[in-house]
Amino acid sequence: MANKDAGGSDTGSRETAPTSAYSSPARSLGDTGITPLSPSHIANDADPNVSEQPTFLVVVAIDFGTTSSGYAYSFTKEPECIHVMRRWEGGDPGVSNQKTPTTILLTPERKFHSFGYAARDFYHDLDPNEAKQWLYLEKFKMKLHTTGDLTMDTDLTAANGKKVKALEIFVYALQYFKEQALKELSDQAGSEFENSDVRWVITVPAIWKQPAKQFMRQAAYQAGLASPENSEQLIIALEPEAASIYCRKLRLYQMIELSKAAVNGYSSSDTVGAGFAQAKEHIRRNRQSRTFLVENVIGEIWSELEEGDKYVVVDSGGGTVDLTVHQIRLPEGHLKELYKATGGPYGSLGVDYEFEKLLCKIFGEDFIEQFKIKRPAAWVDLMIAFESRKRAAAPDRTNPLNITLPFSFIDYYKKFRGHSVEHALRKSNVDFVKWSSQGMLRMSPDAMNALFKPTIDSIIEHLRDLFQKPEVSTVKFLFLVGGFAEAPLLQQAVQAAFADKCRIIIPQDVGLTILKGAVLFGLDPAVIKVRRSPLTYGVGVLNRYVEGKHPPEKLLVKDGTRWCTDVFDKFISADQSVALGELVKRSYTPAKPSQLVIVINIYSSERDNVSFITDPGVKKCGTLRLDLTGTSGTSVPARREIQTLMQFGDTEIKATAVDIATSRSVKVGIDFLNY
Repeated sequence: MANKDAGGSDTGSRETAPTSAYSSPARSLGDTGITPLSPSHIANDADPNVSEQPTFLVVVAIDFGTTSSGYAYSFTKEPECIHVMRRWEGGDPGVSNQKTPTTILLTPERKFHSFGYAARDFYHDLDPNEAKQWLYLEKFKMKLHTTGDLTMDTDLTAANGKKVKALEIFVYALQYFKEQALKELSDQAGSEFENSDVRWVITVPAIWKQPAKQFMRQAAYQAGLASPENSEQLIIALEPEAASIYCRKLRLYQMIELSKAAVNGYSSSDTVGAGFAQAKEHIRRNRQSRTFLVENVIGEIWSELEEGDKYVVVDSGGGTVDLTVHQIRLPEGHLKELYKATGGPYGSLGVDYEFEKLLCKIFGEDFIEQFKIKRPAAWVDLMIAFESRKRAAAPDRTNPLNITLPFSFIDYYKKFRGHSVEHALRKSNVDFVKWSSQGMLRMSPDAMNALFKPTIDSIIEHLRDLFQKPEVSTVKFLFLVGGFAEAPLLQQAVQAAFADKCRIIIPQDVGLTILKGAVLFGLDPAVIKVRRSPLTYGVGVLNRYVEGKHPPEKLLVKDGTRWCTDVFDKFISADQSVALGELVKRSYTPAKPSQLVIVINIYSSERDNVSFITDPGVKKCGTLRLDLTGTSGTSVPARREIQTLMQFGDTEIKATAVDIATSRSVKVGIDFLNY
């Protein structure tokens, strides 16, 4: 019956092309490919060389954020001292400037001009007509999260509408941080600090797809932080993991707990306000020193955790919210990622978008679009004014928040529409935004809270979904970190929704948590022991064709042997736990014994159950090309063994192929950008 079936489908498939978007790689290459040697799976083992780390004098971590960025460092001789970078020139009133805005300015000739506050201030002071020639970029990191088919050629759009290569901008930004950090280190040390003395750590969201993480590494290589030959000089750290590492050091006085019970005599709603007031005062006093002591102890909260206890890190930044569930492994207290990182574009930028939507509603989308292009510097000004008011939003606030409209906004609106801004507000029916005689938009607290609502609702909903998962149901703590975690509205929403499920903890210097954790991670990268693989990985192979099991369009007859082409031979599945440095080995043999160039293609997929490399969503991400010409003199067994190894567990994956008879080998990093 099976045969008849297979035969029936065979005739049908003659007319139809293979289901994939491209024809069978095995056929198009003209090479016979490889076939698994049985046994096909050799046990996993950890690479003994993983622990041999080169020595660096200092670890510098760069928190390259969507809205703001910064760096911090620690000398390996005194790992308990973490130094946060110098104060930035030109900080905003009312906003702590331990970080600088992630803004970059290029000259009309597209050369790097300035970064951060300096870029913003210079751009702002340009004559409006001149400003149109300059390329000003902000919040550009989100492009790496939102671009589905990211490549080395992906473009960004500057404020004046001109396009520029994303890679160039990231390289400029990282070069800027490299120069700033090396200069500060040299000034501190009193002698020139070499780049080779530094181990760099760059943080990225855990929910980023592999191409975005690789993009960041490529940009860092081009910026001269490290090189492909010396790749371990640069660690790509996942933001929630960095936060997790820092939280384990927290002492009681370094955090605020948003639990239901009264804490230290305050009721929970007082605690948030009072705790933050104390925290801000504490930080203000310590601001002069910029050096944080991280005691070489495990914090009190952490010491309550036992083997197998779980906690969630909610990292809410400018662009994304990242949720990661970790589990404690004793005796060393290593962390195990229990559930693969989830989240989405629910950062504080969402609040800015809502404000923009509100402006469009009042003044018209056509006007706002024109204003952004014609007066880009004034638009930036307006968003800065909004940013500082945004930080004043709080659940119990009763007095309105005033946002100054730039003069050129008022002026340009009159020219554009022929009537005043005040008239537009009256006509718009947006009753919770009024016009004040001082030339300001006066927003009621409810209006401001409404701007936060969609973003906060998305975060809460995402957390609710997470808590439904069986492996997350018994979480002990929820750590709320990242810049957006400073927002009292977000704190209150998280507390209201989850205080009965677990204890909710906020580190006092919440905006710097990731930066400090990244430094600690750079000092001891082995602290994260187990991660979840974000993708399924495998190689394309030929298997002996089995009637009835294999689809007829995959049949390839070579030298009288019937092969099934395009078979996906899996190394590891999406969401499988992988230990740091874990090696997965497979052995293959050339389908044709005389073959001297062996090409092994590596593929990945977000799905777990993949049968063929032509299945939808399977992407090629690496090629191992092993050239065995000139080895014919050596005694080669009839069935040549090619061993393929994949090393997992770090934020990057490396693959190697070895010809067992001659020990010839070839290595490749998995590449998601160039295929």
